[in-house]
This record gives sequence, C-alpha cells and structure tokens, in this order.
Amino acid sequence: MDPLVAVVMGSKSDWETMSHACEVLEALGVSHESRVVSAHRTPDLLFEFAEGAAGRGLEVIIAGAGGAAHLPGMLAAKTRLPVLGVPVQSKALQGMDSLLSIVQMPAGVPVGTLAIGKAGAINAGILAASIVGLSRPEIAEAVERHRAAQTAKVLDDPDPSRSGQGAGS
Repeated sequence: MDPLVAVVMGSKSDWETMSHACEVLEALGVSHESRVVSAHRTPDLLFEFAEGAAGRGLEVIIAGAGGAAHLPGMLAAKTRLPVLGVPVQSKALQGMDSLLSIVQMPAGVPVGTLAIGKAGAINAGILAASIVGLSRPEIAEAVERHRAAQTAKVLDDPDPSRSGQGAGS
C-alpha cells in the first residue's frame, strides 16, 4: 500500500525520537514512510520531496528537527499538505530552540507543532492517524481503540503506589 504519511527528519540522529511516530502509525494501521530530508544539507531534495508529496498520495507529513529546526517550516512552505512539526530535544537548550523555531511560523505558513521529544512524536503519529482517519473509517476506529486502551490502562491501575509507575506512564 502506498504511504499516506511521511515521517521525515533532519538527520539520522533524530530517528531515536521520530521512530516513536512510526511505531504509533504502524500500530494504528497507517501506511507510512520514513526518511532523512535535511533543510540545510539537502535543500534541493527537500523541495523535490515537498513539491511531489501530494502527487505521490501522501496526506500528512510529520517532520522532526532539532536545533535551528527549519525542516517543518520549509516543508510547509512548499506543500499544501498538513505538516506536523516535532521538536527534537537538543543538547544545548533541551529542545527549546527547536520548539521555538517550529512554532513561530509567519502567518500563512502553518505548522502544527507538537511537544518536544518522544511525547511529541507519539502525539504526531496519533494526530496524523486522526487526520487520515477522517476519510478512512478503519483508521478512525483504530484511533478510537487506542484511546480506549489508554483510558482502560489508567482505570485498571489508578493507584501509583502499587504499580510503581503511576497512571500517566
């Protein structure tokens, strides 16, 4: 099946974070692809990728980047598809630099920005599945089952002193 969602990142080192988006998409039955597309090292590839994404059948792009984090914004500038930005945690500023770079887009070039790091990548996967699920009932149902399972996990073990992990893990 052709991919509906692309998970792209600025460098291979971002895979540690972005792999979580792919895991969620896989669990929810959303076809996807992953690749490195650097805004700074491969700008021509970035433009080619973004301009051809919709024509290849992609419906959502999840873009993770750290530091200057220009990848999500540049993709959004070159495609009509929704772009979900995931700030990757950096060493210098713990991802705040990435977050501010992604979230502070000029009017007319929107990027849906998620949380820094693993939580952001997971939520980007769920959000992308929710978007493609608008026209695919089987994916919408998978998202609903995922949410119900999260609720059940909390309700089944609400006492953090017994499990040692707490209800939010």
